[in-house]
Amino acid sequence: MTNASLPFNASQQQLALLRLVNWGLKIGLILFATDLFGLTTPPVTLSYVLIFEACYVGFSYRFHRLSMNNNGLLFLTLLLDTLFWATWLYFTGGATNAFVSLLLLPIAISAITLPRWAPWCLTIVSTIFYTLMIVDITEQNSGSVMDHDMSQMPMAANHVMPASHSMDMGSHYLGMWFNFVISALVLTVTVGFIAKRIRQKNAELRYLREAQLRQEKILALGTVSAQMAHQLATPLATLRLLTDELVDTHHDAEQMELIREMQQALNRCEVTLADLRLATESIREHKLTEQRVDKLVATLTEQISLLMPEAQLNIAIAPQVESRIVLTDMSLLPALMALIQNGIQASEDNQHQTRVDINIGLSQPNQLTMTIRDYGVGIATHLLQTLGSNMVKSPKGMGIAVLLSHTSFERLGGKLYLKPHSECGTEAIVTLPLSV
Repeated sequence: MTNASLPFNASQQQLALLRLVNWGLKIGLILFATDLFGLTTPPVTLSYVLIFEACYVGFSYRFHRLSMNNNGLLFLTLLLDTLFWATWLYFTGGATNAFVSLLLLPIAISAITLPRWAPWCLTIVSTIFYTLMIVDITEQNSGSVMDHDMSQMPMAANHVMPASHSMDMGSHYLGMWFNFVISALVLTVTVGFIAKRIRQKNAELRYLREAQLRQEKILALGTVSAQMAHQLATPLATLRLLTDELVDTHHDAEQMELIREMQQALNRCEVTLADLRLATESIREHKLTEQRVDKLVATLTEQISLLMPEAQLNIAIAPQVESRIVLTDMSLLPALMALIQNGIQASEDNQHQTRVDINIGLSQPNQLTMTIRDYGVGIATHLLQTLGSNMVKSPKGMGIAVLLSHTSFERLGGKLYLKPHSECGTEAIVTLPLSV
């Protein structure tokens, strides 16, 4: 069970306890407070209903975890609560019962915990039950007044039958009905709106907390990387001098080939260190530069060809995107290259070919979308939920490259989405804002 589900689990347990309290309240009112609150003496039928409700309350308390993250089941339990309350009210006085306002309780709970459709449904159901009880009590009072008037007719044959009492009670019941409907609508609309705003604020706060934790991890990684890069500068310079001395000496063809490979590896390390210094300065000074999309793609292709010459890139760029401008810094190119490198490695592990497809287009009028698809075995579903937002353990590593790429895109106002491809492999979808 995750930490996020713990508060929801506690609320479900509290709701189950509230049902037990409501059932005890019904029993207590029938046994000890019928005359005090003017309740109607219930028939034997209500006893069977209360026994069945006791079984329901016990079941809901024992298995309250079943409704966790299940809006349909939670709505069903609140609907049953409404039915039990309506039944108890009907047999103990109907609309004249002093506790009729407790029909609003399931509406209030659903407005806080469920989507907007749930409180509206319970409002309609509760209003129907209350309307039936109002109609029933009105007919009863009308019949009792008629019997009383008919009994007085022999003593005053020419007297007009009084109806003021019946009309006053009818107006009173109509007012009660309007009061109930207005209360239910206020709970449905106002409480539901407030609960929605609270959920949105909680989601925003949760996202900010996760972003803050991610930034703290990135800061720690950046500090360690800067220290390690500083320590690597001296040994790389020493290796450069040694390889230059080896070139000056005479060697056979095989040895010269090995020396050239060493030089290429050293060139790659030196270029990476130089890019790291430039990226650090760019991020520290918040330097953003405008770059055409086609130029960005050309630079990316050149870097991939230089550092990963074995890569088989299939790049498709929409014509309407080529001349658009995107704001970049020195972190964008390494972030894209990290995703492409992961795709190349995945394709090679699965199909023994370094094939990666890149499609560049528009998802919105001012939003660039770059889809990087590999031909690997795909990423596990449970890793897709957290990869890119946190460091996760996997057979290939800790997901640090994807995490760093995600952070770089977010700083530029973009996003990174990972999803499995319908055939094979994984799609990394990068969105970036375009200059208007």
